Amino acid sequence: MNKTERAEDNFNSLNVLYFIYKWRIPLILVGIVAIIISSIVALTIQEKYKSTVILFPATTSSISKALLSENSFKNEDVLQFGQEEEAEQMLQILNSDEIRSRIADKYHLMQHYGIDITDRYKQTKLYDEFQSNITFKRTEYMSVKIEVMDRDPDTAAMIANDIAALHDSAKIRMVRDRAYQALSIVGKEYHSKEQDVKRMNDSIKIINNLGIYDYESQSDKTVEQYSIAISKGDQRAVKALEEKLKLLAQYGSAYVALRDNLILQNKQLNSLKTKYEEALVDAKQILPQKFVVSSAFPAEKKSYPVRWIIVVVSTLSTLLIAFIVILLIENIRQFKGGGTEAA
Repeated sequence: MNKTERAEDNFNSLNVLYFIYKWRIPLILVGIVAIIISSIVALTIQEKYKSTVILFPATTSSISKALLSENSFKNEDVLQFGQEEEAEQMLQILNSDEIRSRIADKYHLMQHYGIDITDRYKQTKLYDEFQSNITFKRTEYMSVKIEVMDRDPDTAAMIANDIAALHDSAKIRMVRDRAYQALSIVGKEYHSKEQDVKRMNDSIKIINNLGIYDYESQSDKTVEQYSIAISKGDQRAVKALEEKLKLLAQYGSAYVALRDNLILQNKQLNSLKTKYEEALVDAKQILPQKFVVSSAFPAEKKSYPVRWIIVVVSTLSTLLIAFIVILLIENIRQFKGGGTEAA
């Protein structure tokens, strides 16, 4: 930087200081008025108290997979905190219309926020008030923070805690709706398979009553006895064994088919029974969907407004605007003065 540039900077700085000094009285008056007005406005702003709940999402919603299934994995541990995906799911549920409507109904938020119930846009106004006073944020630790601002500290704490509780009821309702559908599907298949196995057992019992219990061993033994009876010339025994062989020939293949199919069907029935029992647990039992790190309590000090900040920011903003306006007026005067002299 050369001497000319330093001189210009000093000159500009001196000009600004001179300009402020020249207009010090109007600027001081504007500042005093700004302080008075902003103080009055700050005092009229309704105080609000903040209550906070911090939650961690759970990793799994399925009790059967977490506790009963033999094939459960580490990420299905019922005691493990959720990660980013679960935190995002929790935020979506917290922002749902179901939770907002239930909170609005329970605490009569329409009247609480002073919204005219006959207003055409009452629901929009309620939504805006809800969004401005109740916020949900994901923290850097993958937890979810619920913050509620209200003029009554007790109400703020109760709303925050109720929202945390409603998260469980909303998620459990959604999970249960699906679990009951799964239970219905698996239940129909299980009971149908149970009836099939019962019919097969009944059919095998009928064949058993005819004297067929183990086709392979009975066939071998009967053929052996038949050969011995023939060699001995025992016609009575031969005739009896021929009848038995005819019976085996008539019903043996049916018995073998039923028996082998029954073994397969029993395996499928056991598998369906396991799935049915797991689906029944998921549909009937309740598992908490969150970990509560800290519950809300009534705040002892207001969180909003911070009046001195309002006054300082308003005053500085007003002084800056006043400075710019005066500077524009000065430049206009100089421009007009220069134009007059040139004429």
